[in-house]
Amino acid sequence: MADNPTFVDSHCHLDYPGLEAEVDDVVVRAAAAGVRTILTIATRLSTFERVLALACRFPDVWVATGVHPHQAAEEAGCLDPAPFIANAEHPKVVAIGECGLDYFYDKSPRDTQAQSFRVQLAAARQANLPFIVHTRDADADTAAILEEAAGQGPLCGVIHCYSTSPELGWKGVELGLHLGLGGILTFKRSDELRATVRELPKDRILLETDAPYLAPQAYRGKRNEPAYIPFVAQTLAELWQTDTEAVARITTANFFALFAKAVPPA
Repeated sequence: MADNPTFVDSHCHLDYPGLEAEVDDVVVRAAAAGVRTILTIATRLSTFERVLALACRFPDVWVATGVHPHQAAEEAGCLDPAPFIANAEHPKVVAIGECGLDYFYDKSPRDTQAQSFRVQLAAARQANLPFIVHTRDADADTAAILEEAAGQGPLCGVIHCYSTSPELGWKGVELGLHLGLGGILTFKRSDELRATVRELPKDRILLETDAPYLAPQAYRGKRNEPAYIPFVAQTLAELWQTDTEAVARITTANFFALFAKAVPPA
């Protein structure tokens, strides 16, 4: 592995059980692994202030404000762009989301998920921030809503935890979006995903963990954390036929180009 590459974890949940209780150590371990910048995601409006307070303890931890499709039916205010726009005024908030569709669990009615998705896309446009998309077993409807939003102007965002069909990946690129790659890229059965990622444009790729979920193959079944980003980077380096230092340089530049409000570490 190359000397001292500097990575970004573009999507994790530092407030979730297993990470919040030892968040200081989690951030220290991440920095020791070269992960200097972290974006933590508030998945409810009702927990935003707690996530924001946690992020404010660290100079290189940033926040996204959103409502996950799982919570779309129970989070008051998620069908109104105003609270997202208000939260976005804080200097630590660099994105809107994660928002989108999840037809695998269907924890919220699909029409409510779609309404919340559209509201958060609109909020991101009004706040002039990128958005973060969650999609599972909902490729066609996700693509349709994104294309609908693209009819109102250029899109700026990322499909996080990209691990679905090649068609959605290429549709995202066509619409101007980035794709977040995490531990699934390293799984033994992810050959199709790796084949797709090998062909995707390098300037659209971000690294993420989605911690505490989806640990890379080396820690499969265990709790994930930002320090494991280099395992994803190593797999990506093999696909790109380069080294992890190049992967770090490219994906870190991609992150700060997309999340322009975030400040690179000193």
